[in-house]
Amino acid sequence: MTELITIERHIIEQQKKYPSATGEFSQLLADVTFAAKLVRREVIRAGLVDILGAHGSMNVQGEEVKKLDVFANEKFIQAIGHHGRFAVMGSEECEGIITPPEGKTSGKYVLLFDPLDGSSNIDANVGVGTIFSIYKRISDPTSGPGSLQDCLQKGVQQVAAGYVIYGSSVMLVYTTGQGVHGFTLDPTIGEFLLSHENITTPKRGKIYSMNEGYYRYFFDGVKKYIKYLQQEDKATNRPYSARYVGSLVADFHRNLLYGGIFIYPRTKKAPNGKLRLLYEANPLAFVCEQAGGRATDGYRRILDIEPEELHQRTPLFIGSEEDVKIAEEFEQGLRELEHDTELIPKMLAEVKKAESLLVK
Repeated sequence: MTELITIERHIIEQQKKYPSATGEFSQLLADVTFAAKLVRREVIRAGLVDILGAHGSMNVQGEEVKKLDVFANEKFIQAIGHHGRFAVMGSEECEGIITPPEGKTSGKYVLLFDPLDGSSNIDANVGVGTIFSIYKRISDPTSGPGSLQDCLQKGVQQVAAGYVIYGSSVMLVYTTGQGVHGFTLDPTIGEFLLSHENITTPKRGKIYSMNEGYYRYFFDGVKKYIKYLQQEDKATNRPYSARYVGSLVADFHRNLLYGGIFIYPRTKKAPNGKLRLLYEANPLAFVCEQAGGRATDGYRRILDIEPEELHQRTPLFIGSEEDVKIAEEFEQGLRELEHDTELIPKMLAEVKKAESLLVK
């Protein structure tokens, strides 16, 4: 019989690799797991209770807040804030930082999270997820609660990151810098059990994921990359298949397992990108790199970007290493499209124009 390993047991086993560990970090990860179970309970019941639809307000990003967004945000804050194991938290749904309740001790860690990614799909019963990221506080622990600066750390300083996907099954994937491991929730016993140990993403895939509805707003490099992926070439396994759910966690999770690339580039409408550096890009980049993948903004490694504000946005190219490298070359204008169907007519027109001038 296959040995059943719960996520709690796995976290404790990981902790043993660090002799100086106090257990506080493991307890914080357990709190995150508990909060995810609470959110999952409501996600699967969403169609039966008055929790679907708009909340009637806008979040700090200027987007309509869904009722389940609000619930997920509250549950994470309550589940983790109750124990005072954190110094400060940041949520995509909250404008400012979240500090421990008055009277609670302040912990050593910082938690940043997107409580319900893909919430615009909630009413259509499409998979949604939670993304989280953990850092050590850098402010003086004797000064009380953590500060904004504790949240504005480079992604490379993360000590743990992961996500939960609420789909046909509920799966939690996380890393502490020692590989990537996935756990599937067994609802009969209420436990996350190890189902995907040491996840490794393929060096190159056959899937690309992006919202091509914004094609007219893309810059030329990304447009050429899309055409490159759609061309037939057996040597590079092209054309690629387009797969786009519109829920970052769902798209990323599929590509992590099967190989491929997810792109949310800078556009003429959003030159700084749209995804959040701290709540989405950094944690998924940490997971991706630990699985052997690559994550950049098209020019820089995501984990090396210095955050300047809590809700900073960024372009994102993430997935299989070779796919991301090629996409970067197109984004940076270092690679031309083979057999460019637009370039050839332009060249012919220029030749005809030169010929007419010679005749004159």
